[in-house]
Amino acid sequence: MPETTLANTLRRPRAARKTVVGPLPKSSAAIETESGIDTRYLESLLGYNARRAALAVIGVFLQRMAPFGLRPVDFSVLTLIAHNPGITSRQLCAALDILPPNLVGMVKSLDQRGLIERRPHPTDRRAQGLHLSPAGQKLQKSAQATASLLEADVASRLSADELDTLKALLRKVYRDGAEINPGKS
Repeated sequence: MPETTLANTLRRPRAARKTVVGPLPKSSAAIETESGIDTRYLESLLGYNARRAALAVIGVFLQRMAPFGLRPVDFSVLTLIAHNPGITSRQLCAALDILPPNLVGMVKSLDQRGLIERRPHPTDRRAQGLHLSPAGQKLQKSAQATASLLEADVASRLSADELDTLKALLRKVYRDGAEINPGKS
């Protein structure tokens, strides 16, 4: 039996799923549960499919990143700092769509773990640039290698072209989403 992850713990219990036997309506590749629940409408929704895919990936991510003590957002913050030494908290918030009060605790935690260092920003006296410490560089490098392997594992059913197309389409949705929802920045 698979190990329970945080993502699975947070989900509501559900019956095991199986594929429908027999022909499906031409407009759908629906999956029914053992209880016969029709999921065709939900599976026609982008958000539903994106969330289900995200849960599948995050479940593997949580399991494989547990030895590093990293959640997805921690990994994202460390990775942006690694690839952008001196990045400011404001830039991190914008890049990851995180509210500043939420980032403060994450940065404090990473700092307390000795993974990042705060240094004066070279052009903005009010800001501090964030840098990885030597321990942070080592951890982030190992975590990034693990992330690359887990991405390959979870995407193994897709060809390289399909994966590139999927990522491009998802970026198009979330990057253009700000135009659709002007209250969100």
